[in-house]
Amino acid sequence: MSQSWRPHLEFATQTAWQAGQLTLGYFQTGLRPDFKDDDSPVTVADRNAEELIRQRIDAQYPDYGIIGEEYGEAAAAGMDRRWIIDPIDGTRSFVRGVPLYAVLIALEVDGDVPVGVAYFPALGEMIAAARGQGCWWNGRPARVSQVSNLQDSIISFTDPATFAQFDRAAPWARLQACGATCRGWSDAYGHALVATGRADVMLDPIMSVWDCAPFLPILQEAGGYFGDWDGNPTIRGREALSTNQALLPEVLALIREKHDS
Repeated sequence: MSQSWRPHLEFATQTAWQAGQLTLGYFQTGLRPDFKDDDSPVTVADRNAEELIRQRIDAQYPDYGIIGEEYGEAAAAGMDRRWIIDPIDGTRSFVRGVPLYAVLIALEVDGDVPVGVAYFPALGEMIAAARGQGCWWNGRPARVSQVSNLQDSIISFTDPATFAQFDRAAPWARLQACGATCRGWSDAYGHALVATGRADVMLDPIMSVWDCAPFLPILQEAGGYFGDWDGNPTIRGREALSTNQALLPEVLALIREKHDS
């Protein structure tokens, strides 16, 4: 695909920054959440940030569809192009004043994801990528690590209880036993750490499309892998794995390994 995605990348970056500044107005203010039907929290900051993003998309790209965590899907003609947005990824962290939450924006085109942005307002970190144009971390090139042995790696995760909840306890136990350092840098931040070479593996046994979307182009353009636990690069696997290419075969082998009878 020869198209330059730079205008879309610039739009997504500017929009994520604006939404992020809005969220900072609510951050560490004692904001109390409501709870959705799935018991996940939502705040006025989530809703207002998504409204801001949708308004900017409607003004700049009125023929594009939108999928957002808080307000669902808005169809557009053809629906071959749509923006996927999560106004606050990590709302539980956000309401407790933990600065690891993110604004996530990605562009999906005919099932491909050529543009992705993850902005961490409370940390001042912007990670952005477009197909064929590299991955950028606060304006400088971002690359995954060169760690090639799991024993020497840092593995990140969100909630250890979810591995058993989603029938992934056995592969998680095998990965922990490999000798790696395991740290709970959760939600989007774990995937961002892998993309910037500060961690080597990030595992999520359950993910929605708006949690995943930016990280496919971000990890690919940073030289790594993002996809499901079977080795398929995708944002629709309902789970997520980020790692570098050197570690990917070893990680997948441990995930696939069967217990001895």
